[in-house]
Amino acid sequence: MKSPHVETKSVSFTEFDLPQEVLKGIDSAGFTHCTRIQALALPITLKGDDIAARAQTGTGKTATFLITIFDRFIRNAGPKDAGPRALIIAPTRELTVQICEEARLLGSHTDFKVLPVFGGIDYIKQEKALRKGTDIVVATPGRLIDYMKQKVFSPKNVRILVIDEADRLFDMGFIKDLRYILRRLPRYSRRQSMLFSATLSYAVMELAYEYMNNPQSVSADPEKVTVDEIEQVLYHVGNNVKPNLLLGLLKRQPWNRLLIFANTRTGVEMLARKLRDNGYGAVGITGTVEQKKRLKIMQQFKAGEVKILVATDVASRGIHVEDIDLVINYDIPQDPEDYVHRIGRTGRLGKSGKAIMLACETYVYYLEAVEKFIGEKIKVEWAEEDWYEKDRSRLYRPRRGKAPSRRIPPVSRTRSRQKTAKQKPTGPRGSKV
Repeated sequence: MKSPHVETKSVSFTEFDLPQEVLKGIDSAGFTHCTRIQALALPITLKGDDIAARAQTGTGKTATFLITIFDRFIRNAGPKDAGPRALIIAPTRELTVQICEEARLLGSHTDFKVLPVFGGIDYIKQEKALRKGTDIVVATPGRLIDYMKQKVFSPKNVRILVIDEADRLFDMGFIKDLRYILRRLPRYSRRQSMLFSATLSYAVMELAYEYMNNPQSVSADPEKVTVDEIEQVLYHVGNNVKPNLLLGLLKRQPWNRLLIFANTRTGVEMLARKLRDNGYGAVGITGTVEQKKRLKIMQQFKAGEVKILVATDVASRGIHVEDIDLVINYDIPQDPEDYVHRIGRTGRLGKSGKAIMLACETYVYYLEAVEKFIGEKIKVEWAEEDWYEKDRSRLYRPRRGKAPSRRIPPVSRTRSRQKTAKQKPTGPRGSKV
């Protein structure tokens, strides 16, 4: 596996021999110059070679593989109604939606169709859309395998495969599903494969060796796992005043769109309610929220109708929203990789952003692992006494299932009285004592 060491300079998309339809789509998306990963990867992928790329979230990797797909489709027109020619596998439902939105934007001057496939929404509706035909399928593994087993999706004409956020697919336990899909695709010599991951671990590279055609390995920045555009700040705080400091930071920090992470579902629900009670229009999103509702919340967040989103790590890889000014880690994540994914929601595509972390007694023990993983100490700042705002929220009690009624049904009471009467002690010849 080759690993090029290339010093990148400012590269314009016009320097590539791209079709006019693709250049117009790039212009519509507002892109002018390549990010580092695009400058490194496009010379390889546009030649049709396989690639395993290490790139942090928000560095432009989605545009890299979409530009490659559109370029290939235009130059090598395939037969009509032959089934999907490109398959993009992603770990989360939200990420599939985001990829499809960017594909429609970059491909706005082409007639190629893109279809998201994931669970949690109408099965029959998706099935009909697949049978109707599409050029690109963007899918999560579970629902895709279901359609493969039902003969709704045929992989035999796939000529381009993209595995996006491979490390997250592994973390979420999708390795067996991935292998199931890859074994049923055309042989690696008959397709182009592109793998993107925040980390190129041994397990990820083993998959690349097994199912890809001598992929070249590139890294946007091999020495850093966080981008320089993100300012990272740490506050030590006691558990009892943690909500008060959060409220103070919201009042003093400049922000327009804010993302807050908590480690548990209960924590998300508690924070969202506290913020609403204190006058902030916050909405919580966790893995237990119904899919349609999650998609609606994400649309509202992107449109600016919701200014504060409180989330668990299940959403950290699925939130691809531009112009998030501030990310607050209300809880330090237990997995240091999750820290990178969380703060990667800001500082995207070269823009500046800020990430604040609150280190309380409960979660401070995970700080050392986070700093070791990112290879640097996070700057510590100390809050002034007047930063701790009064919490005006009501006492929060986690939602529980409805307790069973203690009232005895009428029939049961009757039977109980009858049983009691029968058991009354009696004297000789049945006379009552």
